Amino acid sequence: MIEPGGTIGMLGSGQLGRMFVHAAQQMGYRVHVYSPDANSPAGQAANKEIAAAYNDTDALRSFASEVDVVTLEFENIPTDTIDIVSEIVPVHPGRNVLNVAQNRIREKTTIRSFGLPVPDFAVVESADDIVRFLANHEKHGGVLKSAESGYDGKGQARVETADSAAAALESIGHAAAIIEEFVPYQFETSVISARSPRGEVKSYAPIVNMHHNHILDISIAPSPLISAKLSAELVDIAENLMTSLEVIGVLCVEFFYANDGRILINEIAPRPHNSGHLTIEACVTSQFQQQVRAVCDLPLGSPTLVQPAAMVNLLGQHLSPHQPNFEKLFARPNTNLHLYGKAAPRDGRKMGHITVTAADASAAEAEVRAARESFES
Repeated sequence: MIEPGGTIGMLGSGQLGRMFVHAAQQMGYRVHVYSPDANSPAGQAANKEIAAAYNDTDALRSFASEVDVVTLEFENIPTDTIDIVSEIVPVHPGRNVLNVAQNRIREKTTIRSFGLPVPDFAVVESADDIVRFLANHEKHGGVLKSAESGYDGKGQARVETADSAAAALESIGHAAAIIEEFVPYQFETSVISARSPRGEVKSYAPIVNMHHNHILDISIAPSPLISAKLSAELVDIAENLMTSLEVIGVLCVEFFYANDGRILINEIAPRPHNSGHLTIEACVTSQFQQQVRAVCDLPLGSPTLVQPAAMVNLLGQHLSPHQPNFEKLFARPNTNLHLYGKAAPRDGRKMGHITVTAADASAAEAEVRAARESFES
C-alpha cells in the first residue's frame, strides 16, 4: 500500500489527468505528470510537470525514479514507454491491458474469447473482406473502423453497400481495420469499475450517454431506461471483463442496448471516462479518487450515487467566438463548472463540462441543458 504522502506518477496530461491530480492532492499525495506537452491541463495542477517525448529513455527513467507508482491518463501510451518505466516502478494498468485496448482487433477478439458479448465483426485487410461481411449483414450494413487510434468517431465509416466498400476503406486511411455490424440500439450506457491489487472490485451504477456528432454530449445517472435487472447484468459483464483482463485501476466499459434486447460491448477504456465526470458531485467516491485508491492499493471507496445528476460537455464552440456568461451560470443552483485549462477553443475540442444534481434524473438533465444554454447567452 502506498499511503498518503507518497508520490504518484501519471503518463499523459489531459483533462482526465487534471481531475486525477485534484483528487490525489486532496487525499495527501503528490503527483508528477509526464507527457510531451508543457503547460498541459494536468501539468498546470501537478506538483511537477515533465515535458518530454514518450521515447526519451533518460527522461522516463528519471521520472520513474521519483515516484512510488505510475498510472495512465489515456490508453494510447506506447507500450515501449510502459516497459521502460515498469523496470523501475509499478505501472497500473500494465502493458497487457494497453496491448488489448490500443487495437480494436485485439480488443474485440479478446473480449469475445472471455465469452462476453460484442457485435459481430471481421478483420479487414481489403475491400473484399468488407463485401463478404456485408453479405451476412444486408439489413443494417456495418461500421468500418481503423484498428488503431481514432476516437469521437474519427477513423470510422458507415458501410451499407458493397459498392461503397473500397471508398470507405480509403476514407479511414488505415491499412489495418475492423468491420462491425451496425447495431440499431435503444440507448448507449457505460459502467465504470475499479479494481485494486488486492483483488477488490467495485462498480458505479450504469450511466446513460447521449452523443452529438460522435462526441459525448450528455450523461445521466440514474436512468429510468435501466431496470434493476439490466443494471445488474451490465455491472456483472463489466466486472467479469475487468477481472479477466486483470486491470489494476479504473475501467470503463461502453455498451449498446440493442433494439433486439442484446447487451453488446462497444469498446473499453482502461482509465476514468468522460461519462463518469458526474461522479465527482454525485457519488460518495469519484472515479478519480477511486483510481488513486486502486493504484495505491488502498481500500476502494463507495461508488454509491448520493443524488441524481447529469453532465454536459462544453466544447470549443460553446466558449468561442462569444464570451461565456459566467454570471448566469453561477447564479444557477446545484450547478458545477469544470474548465480544463486549455488555451485554444476549437470546434469539437473538449474544454470543460457542467454537472447538475437534482431530485431526479429527468430534472437534472433538463437543468444541465438549460445551464449550458445560459452559459452561451
